[in-house]
Amino acid sequence: MLTARDLCHAFGNRQILTGVDLKLSPGEVMGVGGPSGSGKTTLCRILAGRLVPGHGEVLLDGARLETARPGLPAPVQYAPQSPELAVDPRWPVRKVLENGMIPDPEVLAALGIRDAWMNRRPTQLSGGELARVSLARLFHPRLRVLICDEITSQLDAIEQDLLLRALLDLTRQRRISVLLVSHSSGLRSRFCDTSLVLDSQDNR
Repeated sequence: MLTARDLCHAFGNRQILTGVDLKLSPGEVMGVGGPSGSGKTTLCRILAGRLVPGHGEVLLDGARLETARPGLPAPVQYAPQSPELAVDPRWPVRKVLENGMIPDPEVLAALGIRDAWMNRRPTQLSGGELARVSLARLFHPRLRVLICDEITSQLDAIEQDLLLRALLDLTRQRRISVLLVSHSSGLRSRFCDTSLVLDSQDNR
């Protein structure tokens, strides 16, 4: 279980998060919404261990979230809003997927990643194709929590639906927890078990 207790964070004099609590059980899909500036990406980065909160703590199975160690993939992975920023544009898709580990064939199949893409560069893929590749590279045997920060915001409604159905079928089979950030309350209601809405005033 991933647990956050009383998370607070500020950038300079601007308070971004105030007293955020959450519990994410194995296999659960939690939606996170809220207006721009309410701290959604800041919360994602804290939960993924990429940002130290000004106050509060993040626990995984009751222990403080471990910091990433070289050569050992972290149990909590972060998928950014713009997948092109998470891959090297000079590398073919095959090298992107093989960076650090051998790709899981079951993951590639579940996410609909085709052999025909392997020798292409990321710029030669569509938005939906690149999103699938970016997600596939995050799956490893130690993965416990996948944090998805507006990963479908650049896709049309059909691509959004196809990608999220494929992704969440896979994570539920493997009991991987998902934090799914989206501005769309309709999308969160369709795909999430629970929902947390951050408010730009007090983040409650």
